[in-house]
Amino acid sequence: MHALALAVTLAMTGCVSLAPKLPAADAAIPGEWPLPPTTQAFAGTAAETAASTTSADPTTASAVAVADIGWRDFFVDQNLEDLIGRALDNNRDLRVAVLNVEKARAQYRIQRADRLPAVGASAELQRTGGDNRQVSDVYTAGVGIANFELDLFGRVRSLSQAALQRYFAEEENRRSAQLSLIAEVANAYLTLAADRELLSVSEATLKNQQAAYDLTEKRRELGAVSGLEVSQARTQVETARADAARYAGQVAQDINALNLLVGEPVDAALLPQRLTDGTTGIGALPAGLPSEVLLRRPDVQQAEHLLRAANANIGAARAAFFPSISLTGLLGSSSNELSGLFDSNTRVWTVNPVVNIPIFQGGKLRAGLGSAKADQGIALAQYEKAIQSGFRDVADALALTATLAEQRQAQEALVEAATRADQLSTARYKAGRDSYLNQLDAQRTLYAAQQGLVSTRRAEQANRVTLYKVLGGGWNERSQ
Repeated sequence: MHALALAVTLAMTGCVSLAPKLPAADAAIPGEWPLPPTTQAFAGTAAETAASTTSADPTTASAVAVADIGWRDFFVDQNLEDLIGRALDNNRDLRVAVLNVEKARAQYRIQRADRLPAVGASAELQRTGGDNRQVSDVYTAGVGIANFELDLFGRVRSLSQAALQRYFAEEENRRSAQLSLIAEVANAYLTLAADRELLSVSEATLKNQQAAYDLTEKRRELGAVSGLEVSQARTQVETARADAARYAGQVAQDINALNLLVGEPVDAALLPQRLTDGTTGIGALPAGLPSEVLLRRPDVQQAEHLLRAANANIGAARAAFFPSISLTGLLGSSSNELSGLFDSNTRVWTVNPVVNIPIFQGGKLRAGLGSAKADQGIALAQYEKAIQSGFRDVADALALTATLAEQRQAQEALVEAATRADQLSTARYKAGRDSYLNQLDAQRTLYAAQQGLVSTRRAEQANRVTLYKVLGGGWNERSQ
């Protein structure tokens, strides 16, 4: 009885931890982002951020709290919000991430259970006899503990701490998977919208080119144009026809990609018909954003928890050099007759402490400690790399924020100029003042400019989604 009480007391009290101090990460990144000069400056609070996402001017959102902006407030397209909600419910990759969290939690609970004695009841019959001995029976029943390690040097506690940190890391991995899924659904949605608009442009071009070809064919029959001009017009028709077929195939592939991400067939009513500029609710992000916001990213926090787990494993490897004490005990009753097992004067107790002192292990313990230290160094390098990669992701997205806006403006001006040039070239050709080759060149320029504008608009909105993701947004459904 006293041994059981002593074991429980030692288990409940604190023990020595041989884990080293957690090393400080040196990611060697600047304190602020390399923001383009056109990025807006804004001084606001986190509370104003959530309100600004639904205001008339969403570009005034505070980037300091981007991670707190809910994805339903960031995306303003209701159909896209519905698709993201369905994907979070049905996506199989996210489901696997959730189950991995449950598995890690169960493994932590298994490891944590070793810090407390496992108490169980047992009943035993021992029958002995021999050639010159009378057969005798001994019945024993009681409650006891078996092979409980007294954690004097923190080995079991360090292993439990390592399992806890791995559980936290798996939870961050689930958050990261959710952020990636939201961004992937949004990008697939934008890609489908852009490809459908490109398909519309190619079909409209095909229709115009077909009409021009038919007119050229009739003029050839009248002897007004040569066969060369008819062939040149035919090349424009077939080019537009090939593009229309290609974009039709891409649209079908985009729909299949959305079905896979959402985890179920998507209703056609939820699919975009054209690319609009109102998919996201945040435009340019403000200056004055410290790089410390990277520490809120799930992948960075995951790397930190894995570093803490590796650090705890060093404590367990160090504790293995010291003696360990395992305790087995029983408190119960013993009798030669089963009917008298619980009578008076039948109480028995046993205590069996075992001390294990490592003397020679063939270098196994030193190798284990060296492996644990190497794992810590690897985890530290991966933690620093996660911070560096996150900084690059955000810096790249911020750099594209300005350049894509300028590119879109240039493409819009190009389309406008190409449209005017096409109109003038057509008029000059019909008046006989210009060659058909110049008109074909103007048509090609306009067609390419229209395609480039659609691609640039899609890239600009996709970059906003990327910036929202790399700053840790997408975890909350509603703004905090």
